[in-house]
Amino acid sequence: MLSKILEKVFHLNSRKTNVRTEIVAGLTTFVTLSYIIFVNPSILSQAGIPKEAAIGATIYSTIIATVLMGLWANLPIAVAPGMGLNAFFTYTVVIGMGLPWETALGAVFISGVFFFILSVTNIRKAIFMGIPSVLRTSIAVGIGLFIALIGFKNAGIIVENKDTLVSFGHLVSPEVLIASFGLIITAALMSRGIKGAILIGILFTTVLSMLFGITKIPTSPTDLISFSIPNISDTLLKMNLIGAIHYGIIGIIFTFSIVELFDNMGTLIGLTTKGKIIDQDGNIPNLNKALVSDSTGTMISAMLGTSTVTSYIESAAGIAEGGRTGLTALVVALCFALATIFTPLIGIVPAIATSPALIMVGTLMFSEIHRIDFSDLTESFPAFMTIILMPLSFSIANGLAAGFISYISIKILTGKFSDINLVSLIIAIAFAINFVLRLH
Repeated sequence: MLSKILEKVFHLNSRKTNVRTEIVAGLTTFVTLSYIIFVNPSILSQAGIPKEAAIGATIYSTIIATVLMGLWANLPIAVAPGMGLNAFFTYTVVIGMGLPWETALGAVFISGVFFFILSVTNIRKAIFMGIPSVLRTSIAVGIGLFIALIGFKNAGIIVENKDTLVSFGHLVSPEVLIASFGLIITAALMSRGIKGAILIGILFTTVLSMLFGITKIPTSPTDLISFSIPNISDTLLKMNLIGAIHYGIIGIIFTFSIVELFDNMGTLIGLTTKGKIIDQDGNIPNLNKALVSDSTGTMISAMLGTSTVTSYIESAAGIAEGGRTGLTALVVALCFALATIFTPLIGIVPAIATSPALIMVGTLMFSEIHRIDFSDLTESFPAFMTIILMPLSFSIANGLAAGFISYISIKILTGKFSDINLVSLIIAIAFAINFVLRLH
């Protein structure tokens, strides 16, 4: 009976998947993404948001937005407060401009309304479909490099260097050795086609980190379970819409809007391309529902007390495990619901344990590069700019901006006007305007 219901809701057979695969995929995505429960509140607390409320808002907004994405859009994608967007919220808007966090939340809510209007009027879908094929491919490849860079950074393999920008870390340190060993094991398991290879790699690396004293071994019930759920009364509906309008922060709202729009756009294209969820014409199934889910999630996140939510690139870990439907997302949401009492247990999984998963996902996504025609510089140059600047600027949106602007520029300068569509031209201009606003 249950299997029939799941088939009717999620169309497992037509997506060539099954319940077991979807559950493993959901668990893998959750373990890879669970760091957001701790990282996002840490960043938001620096903006003055009470930390317990920030933890609750992070978890609850993720649950709601991911359930929407899973049940309504039927996509295996987790939605949570976006990294980069939370940094912009805290360090640029609140600390840099001196605005209260309540006002900043008001700006987030208004940007969510803007997203929603674009989504229900199909404008946002038209934007998606107007992206040139070469940029669609390069988005997937660029996200792969971006994910891999995060993995190398979390592992300590790549570190900051004041002279060379980045360099190798301390390669014989226990953390790096354990992460590297976990990476090799994960790669070997995946090469042998073992189901759940990424999740096994995460758990294996976590156990190793415990054995070598890097991660604390749980010794009491309080190391595993919290006996109270986070309270969000300090942030619930505390957004200041009047303040946001009064300050005239059009530039801030525009920046929130354009960064979230194209972060989400790039992520959806990259994930559905790699998961082979798109059809032969490059269309993403239930795209408009996915966009409405995302925009609704953004409004809800502001109401609960956290920065903008977005589709997460870490969903690629679950997709790599075979996740193809919204059941994967539903499992992720269920895990986040359990996380309200199991936050100590989640904290046991260290960053070095998820780094092999991110690097391997980057490897898989990079394989799409063969679709790019490098014999035509008017195609390969914008692709290269997109791919290389995502990791180098540590931003999907910046890579997209470079790709669109360079695409339009080189096509115009070489006289290939017929290759330019109105959507690409508008996107390039919007990115250029955003850069100018950020300079001021």
